[in-house]
Amino acid sequence: MQVPTWVWYLTVGLMAAVLLFDVFIIARRPHVPSTKEVSISLAGYIGAAVVFGLGVWYFTHDQAGAKFMTEYYAGWLTEYSLSVDNLFIFLLIMARFGVPEKLQQSALLIGIIIAIILRGIFIAVGAAAINEFSWVFYIFGAFLIYTAVKLGKEGESDDDEYEENRFMKFVERRFPATDQYDGAKLFTHVNGKKLATPMFIVIMALGTTDLLFALDSIPAIYGLTKEPYLVLTANLFALMGLRQLYFLIGGLLKKLVYLSLGLAVLLAFIGVKLVLHALHENTLPFINGGENVHSAPDIPISVSLGAIVVILGVTTVASLWKSRKDERERLSAS
Repeated sequence: MQVPTWVWYLTVGLMAAVLLFDVFIIARRPHVPSTKEVSISLAGYIGAAVVFGLGVWYFTHDQAGAKFMTEYYAGWLTEYSLSVDNLFIFLLIMARFGVPEKLQQSALLIGIIIAIILRGIFIAVGAAAINEFSWVFYIFGAFLIYTAVKLGKEGESDDDEYEENRFMKFVERRFPATDQYDGAKLFTHVNGKKLATPMFIVIMALGTTDLLFALDSIPAIYGLTKEPYLVLTANLFALMGLRQLYFLIGGLLKKLVYLSLGLAVLLAFIGVKLVLHALHENTLPFINGGENVHSAPDIPISVSLGAIVVILGVTTVASLWKSRKDERERLSAS
């Protein structure tokens, strides 16, 4: 897939303009968004993501456009579903630091901008590694399978506590902070001293937490497409609609009781696909004498997209059924 340099610049520029517009609007009027407001905004982002996929097909129809479109949609759905898991952690962070409701939009938006920048670096590094070393797919695949097992075990527990990572502990030690918010300001002056506000700590927590999730999501999407442009745009659309999704389904997240298990199955599926792909391009001398393993089955991208839709659909339906069943049992017992 040949993407002209100007298309890269135009894409990044348009995304940056949209984010800056959001920052300008929210900075002028911090508020708790209404359901109607976030629904319209979310529909706009989802609609733009769908139209973009059709654009990929239209403008690359001479270069297997349907294949690239399917790869993009599979990557976008995967990144979006993994981002939903982020939302639960975001809720815990907001509760942990007692972020006022009207400031949560600002915190989320700036945290997401940081996440986009960090993911961009990850995507560039991943693309360089894949172009240079085909065996990196073995590492990506093994890591995703390991993560799937770990996530599946965590899905069986009821742990709902936010645990700060090492970077966050360093930030809290390094920056003298006050426990009082000063609007959306990151720093304030108290008794002549410049102190970090809780908003600064929250934004750092949101950005670095998403980076930890990117360790799973970036290898996962590279298991669906090797096109850096599609990887970048799928991530951008997934993250840009995340803030609206936070306010729209915050209460629904607790009903998605099988979300972690569903995502574990999804990551395991992509992990296996990556390992099989690595076998097809094998150059490691201790595997099949350094020759490609052509007998290994190859999972087409259309099958991958279908599997992603089925896994997410079954996870959602089963979760809602279990939640309703538990609610009925709770009411009958009371």
